[in-house]
This record gives sequence, C-alpha cells and structure tokens, in this order.
Amino acid sequence: MSDDAQAASAEIRARIDTSKPHSARFWNYFVGGKDHYEIDREIGEQIKEIFPGLVDVARTSRHFLGRAVRHLAGEQGVRQFLDVGTGLPTADNTHEVAQRVAPDARIVYVDNDPLVLTHARALLTSTPEGATAYIDADMYEPDAVLEAAAKSLDLSEPVALVILNTLGHVSDYGRARGIVSRLMAGLPSGSFLVVSDSTATSAGMIAASEAYNASGAVPYHVRAVEEIAGFFEGLDLVDPGIVQVTRWRPDADGAQGEPADVDAYGGVGRKP
Repeated sequence: MSDDAQAASAEIRARIDTSKPHSARFWNYFVGGKDHYEIDREIGEQIKEIFPGLVDVARTSRHFLGRAVRHLAGEQGVRQFLDVGTGLPTADNTHEVAQRVAPDARIVYVDNDPLVLTHARALLTSTPEGATAYIDADMYEPDAVLEAAAKSLDLSEPVALVILNTLGHVSDYGRARGIVSRLMAGLPSGSFLVVSDSTATSAGMIAASEAYNASGAVPYHVRAVEEIAGFFEGLDLVDPGIVQVTRWRPDADGAQGEPADVDAYGGVGRKP
C-alpha cells in the first residue's frame, strides 16, 4: 500500500466512533451481519425488548430492495442505479441484484460513514460487463452527489435513485423532500425513485425510535405513511403504490397467507 493510501486509510479509521451506536452498524446487526460493535449490539438488544418487530422491519426492507431492483432491471430495463445511504454491505446488495438480471448494469453507491467506506472498497465489486463505484459524499449536498455520480453514470439516460431507510435521519421533513426533489431533478425522464422508511404506524415502533434516539446515535425519525408518499409527488407510482414493504410485489414463492404486517412503507415511482 502506498503512503498516500495508508494515510487515507488511517484518516478513515480515525473517523469511526465506537462510543455511540451508529445506524449502519445497528441495521447490520439486525439483518444478521458481522460489522458492528458492542455498543450497537447493546442498543439492538434493548430495542428488541421494546419492539421485537424492528428486526422484521430490517429484514423485510432488505427483501423489498431486492424485489424493487429486480423489477427495475428486468421489467423496466433500467441499467443505472444511484444508491444513496448505502449502509454496510451484506448479502444481495443493489449491484449484486441488478447485475444478476442485467450484467451490464452500472451502480453508484453514496454514503459518508467511514466504516461503510472501508467495507465498500473491499466488497462492492462488479461483473466485467458492468461497473460499480462508491462516492464518499453527503446526501445533504445533492448537487455534489449528482456531479460525482456523473463520472460513472450517464445522467442523460434513466437512472433508478434508491434511498432506503435513510431519509428518517433528516429531522426536517421539508428538507428531506427537498433532497429527494433535487436529486430527481438531476435525472432524466424515465428515471425511477425507490424509497422505504420505518413508519410511525404502531406504538412499538414509536417507542423503539425514541429509545434509539436517546442512545446518542444520530436520530432517526419515523414518519406517517402520508409523508412517505409525499416523496413521490410528481412521479407516476408503480403498482401497488405506497404500501407496507412486505406487500410491494411479494414473491410468488408458494408461501401461504397474507404478507406480514410491518411498520415500514415504501414504493417505486417513475419520472414522467
């Protein structure tokens, strides 16, 4: 490793704070990953006691991501994906799902967490036909995100913007909508938006959010379903619209009964 690379690696490690829980590590713990610290496991176990259903939210939100990406790469023919708020790599990341369907798909990941950055460089690989890239950037600066993404994606062609379990970190709802609007404004007609977030649809979820926010982590704000729907204003919703993530085009895998109820809603919308 060169001196410059060693210095960059040391700078990234210095940014990792293990004294407070972090959402990417906390979520990684809930989906069965290995990239978390004791502080993340402690708050995870505490929240399981308050609201065990949050584990289901984490896992089913991940499954929603897979179904949405498969639909876009397969039925809609999308070949470019911009995943903002990447989180820690686990199984079935956006590029893996997309490139199984379309090996020539190009994916750009965006996050500014140092631990995510460390793992992304090692794990986010690509098929020979496609490409993946990682941007160390802040979603609060959407113009900078778009400028950096344009180095890997052709922003004159449709792009699927993916923002999962991330917008809840933006405390002001108007600002959150502004971020989404600005990012979508930089993408052409025929692009898509994929959003899901935890919702204030049960006392348990609200209590879990309050406990997490009291832990010292960067707060995560659960919102009303109507607010999730607001992110899609001006877009054409893909059926079945804004629904619980378990009910968005569930796989016909022979399972019996209705999809499970979860406190997480999402949807997919197309830019006219």
